[in-house]
Parts: sequence; structure tokens; C-alpha cells
Amino acid sequence: MSAPDATQVEVAEETEQAGWDAVSDLPPSAKLVAKVLEYNGTLTQSQVAEETMLPPRTVRYALNRLEDAGVVHSRFSFSDARKRIYTLAFE
Repeated sequence: MSAPDATQVEVAEETEQAGWDAVSDLPPSAKLVAKVLEYNGTLTQSQVAEETMLPPRTVRYALNRLEDAGVVHSRFSFSDARKRIYTLAFE
């Protein structure tokens, strides 16, 4: 396994910057949720609500806005198919 070259690093940085540019136009709750996902990686909606101390309805709204902006990806949890797992798209 080799280290990424300079071009790969530049592309990754540009992708991350574009992701944060998309977040800048969103409400404060969405920005907070994005930061929590950046620090914690993959979380469920209830875990995001616990980490941010925001009401579940606000977290749901923020996650929907982030998904619509293409900043967050979600998938079903393998351990509990009733739950969705959220992660930043540009990490």
C-alpha cells in the first residue's frame, strides 16, 4: 500500500472544501450535525440527537437537509434494519 500522491491529496481537499461550502448555506442545526458526524464518523439519528442535544425532530430535519445537499450519506443498519446510519459524504 503506497502513500497517496500530491494529486490525490489535492482532489480530496477540494472535495472536502466543496462539501463544507454546501453546508455553509444550511441552518445552524445542520452545521452542528455535520460537525458531529465529522468528529464521530458514523452515527444513527438517535446518537446524533444525543451528541448534539438537539430534539429528534430538529436532527431529522437537519439530516434531511444535509442529504438533499449531498453532504451526508445514509444506509440501513445491519444490526437493526429499522435504523439508518449517517456519515459525511466527503470524508
